[in-house]
Amino acid sequence: MNLLLRSATVVDSNSKYNQKQTDIFIKDGIISSIGKQIKTEGKFKEIDCKGLSISPGWFDMQVSFCDPGFEHKEDIESGVKAAAAGGFTGVAVLPDTHPALHSKSEIEYILNRAKGKIVDVHALGAITRKCEGKELAEIYDMHHAGAVAYSDASNPVIDSGVMMRALQYVKLFDGVVFSHPDDVNVSHEGSMNEGIMSTNLGLKGMPSLAEELMVVRDIYLAEYTQSRVHFSIISTARSVDLIRAAKKKGVKVTCGVSSMHLLFDDSELSEFDSNFKLNPSLRTKKDIAALIAGLKDGTIDVIVSAHQPQNIELKDVEFEYADFGAINLQTSFALANTSVGNNIGMESLIEKISINPRKILGLKIPTIKENDEANFTLFNSNEEWSLLKAKNKSKSNNTPLFGKKLNGRVVAVFNHNQLLQS
Repeated sequence: MNLLLRSATVVDSNSKYNQKQTDIFIKDGIISSIGKQIKTEGKFKEIDCKGLSISPGWFDMQVSFCDPGFEHKEDIESGVKAAAAGGFTGVAVLPDTHPALHSKSEIEYILNRAKGKIVDVHALGAITRKCEGKELAEIYDMHHAGAVAYSDASNPVIDSGVMMRALQYVKLFDGVVFSHPDDVNVSHEGSMNEGIMSTNLGLKGMPSLAEELMVVRDIYLAEYTQSRVHFSIISTARSVDLIRAAKKKGVKVTCGVSSMHLLFDDSELSEFDSNFKLNPSLRTKKDIAALIAGLKDGTIDVIVSAHQPQNIELKDVEFEYADFGAINLQTSFALANTSVGNNIGMESLIEKISINPRKILGLKIPTIKENDEANFTLFNSNEEWSLLKAKNKSKSNNTPLFGKKLNGRVVAVFNHNQLLQS
C-alpha cells in the first residue's frame, strides 16, 4: 500500500521529527520519505492530518482475549478488532485460558492464530501450571516458542518459594516475571476497596494492604535474585512509594497502571454497577493523585487497558457475586488522555502506551523515521466522542462507558502494510 499523510504532528521521543508537523509517505509498508510538501507519483491514498498526531503504534501489555477455551467472551479475531479500533498495533495476551498458556504448544497456537494481522499478538506464558501458583510451568520451552514474559494473570503467586524460583529461572535469558500483587489471605472474598464506601454499601472490602504486602515481598525477591519483576497493575499510593524507593536502590522493578484506575475512584460503586468491579479494585481520590504523580516522575512505566471481557451471566448478578473486569481496549487511550494527558504531556503519555511496554518486553520499538517499517497510530487528542454499543468490537459488553463523553479519538492504525481507519 502507498499512503501519504499530509501535515501530521509527530509525537515520538525517538524521532528527529518529534513535535514537528510534516508529511509522511509510506510505500509498500515502509516510511519512504518525511518532509514538507512531499510530491509523489503513481497511485496512493492520501489522508489530511491537520489537527492530528502520529505516534509509534500503541502496545497494551495486559489484555485478555479468552482464547482458547472462553471464546464466547472474546477470541483472537474479535480481540484484534477491538485493539485496532483502540489504537493498538501490539498486545500481550494473558495466559489464564483453558487450557492455560503453560507450555510451548499453547504459545505456538496463539502466535499461529494471530499471524499476519494488523495487530501483533504476543503471548504471556504462565508462571505456573494452569496459573494455579503451585508448580512452575515450562518456562524455558515457552521462551523458545515465543513467549515475551510470564504471568499468572489475576492469580497471585502466593508461594514465595515458587515466585523466587521463577525469578531465578528467567535470569537464564533476561526474562521478566509479572506480579499481580494481591495477598488473597488478606483480601479474601472482597468485592471492592476497603474504606468508607465499602462500609456504607455493606460490601466486604479489599484492603490496600493486600496489594502492598505483595509489592514488598516481590521487591525483596527481585533484589535477592537480581532478576526482573513487573507489577502488572498497581492501585495504591503506598505501592507507588514502595516502587519508587526500590527503583532508587537499583532493584530491577517496573510497573503498570490501568487507565480505569487513573480516572475512577471507589465512589463509582455507589450504584452497584458491576462493570466497575475490578481487580485491583478502584481506590480513593488520594490514591489516584499518587498514581498520576508516579506516572509524572517515571515511577510507573506503562498504562494498560486491563481489557477483561465477561459474558452477561457473570456481570448481571448481585454485585458481590459478579466477576471482576471490564472491556477497555477501545476506551483506554481516551481515559488516560482525559486523566493525565495535560498533566504529564502527550510525549510522556505515548512513552507509557507505546515505547515503554515494548522496552520492558524486549520487543522492537517502531519509530517515525525514514526507511523504517511503518507501524503507527493516528489520533486526535482533543476530539470528544462516545463509545456506542453498535461500535463495540468486543464480543462482550461489560463496560460502564457506553454513551459517556470521552476525550481523545483514534483515527487510524497502520501495521504490516495494512491500514484501518475508524
